[in-house]
Amino acid sequence: MDISYIINELGETREQYFNAIAPPIIQTSNFRVQRVDELKALFEDEHSGYLYSRGLNPTVEILRQKLAALDGAEETLVFNSGASAIFAGILANVKAGDHVVAVEKPYTWAQRMFDVILPRFGVTTTYIDGTRIEHFERAILPNTTLIYLESPNSWDYKLQPLKQVAELARSEGIVTMIDNSYCSPLYQRPIGFGIDLSMQTATKYIGGHSDTVGGVLSGTAAMMKKIFDSEFLNTGSGIQPFNAWLLIRGLRTLPTRLERISRSTQAVAAWIKAHPLVEGILFPFDESFPQYALARQQMQGACGLLSFYVRARAHDEIVTFCESLKHIMMAVSWGGHESLILPKCASLTAAEFDPNIKEHRMLRLYTGLEDPDYLIRDLEQAFQAAW
Repeated sequence: MDISYIINELGETREQYFNAIAPPIIQTSNFRVQRVDELKALFEDEHSGYLYSRGLNPTVEILRQKLAALDGAEETLVFNSGASAIFAGILANVKAGDHVVAVEKPYTWAQRMFDVILPRFGVTTTYIDGTRIEHFERAILPNTTLIYLESPNSWDYKLQPLKQVAELARSEGIVTMIDNSYCSPLYQRPIGFGIDLSMQTATKYIGGHSDTVGGVLSGTAAMMKKIFDSEFLNTGSGIQPFNAWLLIRGLRTLPTRLERISRSTQAVAAWIKAHPLVEGILFPFDESFPQYALARQQMQGACGLLSFYVRARAHDEIVTFCESLKHIMMAVSWGGHESLILPKCASLTAAEFDPNIKEHRMLRLYTGLEDPDYLIRDLEQAFQAAW
């Protein structure tokens, strides 16, 4: 299916809403039915039509169709945050006494799920370095029901061999789930590699304007129905119509934004890599990246997020650098119009900082829609202020 068709036409039956180019926001909590048997059918299967906007809503339905097509999935559910999508996807595929294999250092709220919530129900997790298939093979136990992936990771960008992991999991009857937020479905389609559940934080590239929050979970129709009937409806974690409309608007410019961000990132990455105060960079599409070949094989692009190590000897040098930036803002997340910096040492005191620990000298940079020369000048003056 052509991406231009998906973004501009799929799901948009404009004759149903006065031929308006932009779809309406159906801002309603519930829906009228005219016959008792209609109501009975909806009570029996809320997935079959519009009953209450906690479940299905026409504005959200347009977004669901587009996101499913982009992911190459049968169906998609849209949540009010990426954390909600992670929660539902994991909880739907474990029960008391089960075991999960997860890549090490996953997104904060995925790790909280594995370390705090699931142990209450006797579900254990083994964290592994997911760069090699042998690590998955050794970690699988007889009671393993879920393999959780994040490729690339959003700090060190470690990748997993998705096709190999999917084949291994299928042979063992294990469900696979991936956080695909780094790439978005434009630059990586995990379902095409055989992964069962593809999740992404729509807050980032899908929204693109840092003004709404959302999460996406895609898979087979059967899996989405299973999650909809239980975890989705029970937690009331579906996205609201207005936020869904903002994400539809964000989709209109997604290819253009990603193309611009990718070009700018290449220019900024080359400048950072050559700077004398930088020890090295981590970026999947840089030839120095340890898994460069796999990145080129699995990903169509690497877009805007990279990390780099500065030659700092003290905590204050990194603090001064970050606080001296005039245009690049210090904040979490990524994927919006604005460029962002995030120092790894933000969780450390000056006394805890150890320059011999490379990770303490790591910074994560997101390149937004600004001109790359504008960002480079900002980085240069911050380097001069700090060193």
